Amino acid sequence: MLFFSRVVVMSALLGLFSQAGADELKQARQAIMDRFDDVKAENVEASPIEGLYRVTIPPQVFYMSSDARYVVDGSVIDLAERRNLTDEYRNQAINAAIEGMGEESMIVFGPDDAEHTVTVFTDIDCGYCRKLHESVAGYNKEGIRIRYMAYPRAGIPSSSYTKAVSAWCADDRKEALTRAKQGKPIPEKSCSNPVADQFQLGQSMGISGTPALVLETGRIIPGFVPPKRLAAILNGKTPN
Repeated sequence: MLFFSRVVVMSALLGLFSQAGADELKQARQAIMDRFDDVKAENVEASPIEGLYRVTIPPQVFYMSSDARYVVDGSVIDLAERRNLTDEYRNQAINAAIEGMGEESMIVFGPDDAEHTVTVFTDIDCGYCRKLHESVAGYNKEGIRIRYMAYPRAGIPSSSYTKAVSAWCADDRKEALTRAKQGKPIPEKSCSNPVADQFQLGQSMGISGTPALVLETGRIIPGFVPPKRLAAILNGKTPN
């Protein structure tokens, strides 16, 4: 009988603690949403640190106090498990932001049933971007689809931006992009296009150089990576 009573008391206490936590989260969400117009309730979650709440605005992740007065922009690291929790959350947010753009806004090389898909922020006039594009057949052979998003490093407006728009607006986008990356002229065209949005997304992700490869995990690898090495990374055969 005494054991039963203890179970009832513990269950009641756990219920109270759970409700208290839910109420605190609700209050924190409201305070943070009042501070930022573009934050929704589902973007705010409790963090492993008491009093701090994780806020995700893909692709950004940061932490705020429950009254939305203080913000912490940095990494939360679990020393016991040797995990950078913020990197994990940020990678998830990066993936969500990229998928939110929609594959229809990208120029894709490779079959739909490829084993891996890598999203590449590219600049038509970047030397290593051109080297990467010369290797597209090699990536496809290794089972890797390449999805291009535009990142004209010179900004908007610029010659690189105009070329990216022209490639997107061409009747055959893949052919136009290939010609442009070979240094060949393509007809200058204008139409409704995603180039500016993709450039802004890259900036919000912290991309400054090209090519920038975004893996399926959300991890970003800067620079050119040869096909076989990229395949080894994707297949977990190398840590780098």
